[in-house]
Amino acid sequence: AAAHAFYTQTLGFETLMAMPEANLFIVQSAGTPGLGLLLEPSNNPVAEAYRRGVYEQGLPAIVFGSADVRADYDRLTAAGVVFQSEPAEGPAGLAAVFDDTFGNYVQLHQD
Repeated sequence: AAAHAFYTQTLGFETLMAMPEANLFIVQSAGTPGLGLLLEPSNNPVAEAYRRGVYEQGLPAIVFGSADVRADYDRLTAAGVVFQSEPAEGPAGLAAVFDDTFGNYVQLHQD
């Protein structure tokens, strides 16, 4: 339920499906029908080891496209989201990575 609140209230996703009794939610980005993000606890030791390894390496588990990474960075920082660093230009475009506080790094990317 906490991840659902973060992804909807802080990041602005919409709830596509909710099964709070199972702590299972599917959210989607506004304006992106047909593409959902499953939020649920994992009891699978292999999946958890992978997630933990990706997190410990500081790698994003998911990348979201952004029309304006700097504006999103400012808005989310003001909402208390912790970024690894300020937005930076790279070979693929402008990017910023934040911690969703549920064991995942999320990258915002702008071409």
